[in-house]
Amino acid sequence: MKWGLRGLLVIAAVLLVFWGLVRVSRAHYRALALSTPAAFIVESAPAIALTHVRVIDGTGTPALNDQTLILQGGLIAAYGAGDAVPVPTGARVLNLSGKTVMPGLVMMHEHLFTIAPNFSKTLLAVEQDVPFPLMYLAAGVTTMRTAGSIDGEADLALKRAIDSGARPGPDIFLTAPYLEGKPAVFPQMGELAGPDDARQRVDKWAAAGMTSFKAYMHISPEELKAAIDEAHAKGLKITGHLCSVGFTEAANLGIDNLEHGIVVDEEFFPGKQEGFCPEQLAALKDFDQRLDIRSTEVRGMIRHLVDHHVAMTSTLAVFADFSSGGETFAAMEEREHRALGWQGWLKFRLVRRFLEKHRFANLLAKEMQFERDYAAAGGLLMAGSDPTGDGGTLAGYADQEEIELLVRAGFSPVEAIHIATANGADFLGQSARIGTIAQGKQADLVVIDGDPSARIADICNVEIVFRKGVGYSSEKLFGAVRGLVGVQ
Repeated sequence: MKWGLRGLLVIAAVLLVFWGLVRVSRAHYRALALSTPAAFIVESAPAIALTHVRVIDGTGTPALNDQTLILQGGLIAAYGAGDAVPVPTGARVLNLSGKTVMPGLVMMHEHLFTIAPNFSKTLLAVEQDVPFPLMYLAAGVTTMRTAGSIDGEADLALKRAIDSGARPGPDIFLTAPYLEGKPAVFPQMGELAGPDDARQRVDKWAAAGMTSFKAYMHISPEELKAAIDEAHAKGLKITGHLCSVGFTEAANLGIDNLEHGIVVDEEFFPGKQEGFCPEQLAALKDFDQRLDIRSTEVRGMIRHLVDHHVAMTSTLAVFADFSSGGETFAAMEEREHRALGWQGWLKFRLVRRFLEKHRFANLLAKEMQFERDYAAAGGLLMAGSDPTGDGGTLAGYADQEEIELLVRAGFSPVEAIHIATANGADFLGQSARIGTIAQGKQADLVVIDGDPSARIADICNVEIVFRKGVGYSSEKLFGAVRGLVGVQ
């Protein structure tokens, strides 16, 4: 008994020391992550020449070797082959032989929150306004659209801080808090009380500065129609992660964008009731085991979306968490686990071990086929990471994995980069400014060690990210968020 008590006291002391060290470490990295942009900037000369570099310009055309780019005043002042572009006197010259420059990523399904690392059945979200902006920028994301907010005021405050230069991060196009019906998947979302409530929420958040809206799983057709009409009346767009409303019906109602792809389109689920979301596990099993992506019905839905100019956002990275063939766990072991708080890391490990026995064998392959068919039919396919899932989908890292997965889906590397750059800029109405590399465009660029046009895995080898002509160290940005993800 005496030794038992002593053992317990020793264990308690060790746990207290461990917890104290965790808190000290977390406080250190939180302070580091909240540093001003100067702490992460490595290139900021008035004129910068990137010479002898391979360029993937974002248009989908083959890479060009031995190119020169001149960055001045936040813009690409000149761009062309080798010595044909004169280097200004006094310019900072970076010889990037063996490296690649591509446009900054324009990612379209991002969040400033993640799933809270709790073990209850109630899904809760936790804001990530400290680590996520750094992680996005570190991965090469220079422009992003959030796809739903949990705390609209916090998101607006973060955007103001980044825009003012007080915080480093991408240019953020904010989507308002979710437009969700009953019952809300996340209690933090709230529930719409009807079409009038949907219109009023659109009015409120548009006035606050939100630039888009997102319908969620249990919204009714009447509420969705009211929100679409109100957003369009203000010149704004609306997207949706839908369930109660099918893709075909949403297109008829006028929606601009749909998230995730056919995995979440329940219009093909046998016995689906109009305006109601079926049980999710049953719907996923039906999709995985029965639905034929090449069927007449699915092809008709694709044609209908394209005819109605409905864009689609690919989020393969989050689906890789739940399907066979996903590589997120291996990647976590090598990179992402360093960013997670210990509670989030533990939950990820436990959930992943469970999912190893309950994966959906065909989910990822079917979604990939759908996205290929949709793009081939003329649809505007965009890319995003959706940093939620089981804890293995993290901001920045998952954006890079998303591009790798697009290549696994059958797109060429330059096509995948086009989807993750130019297509997002097109949807946002920003093509004249960002999304591709051209003289006069904003100097939002990613310097990569290697050649992603030949080996897409090199997309992870980001060294410098230029935003408006200022170069940030990817290593420093990622290095500042250790242990912070999943922590409030």
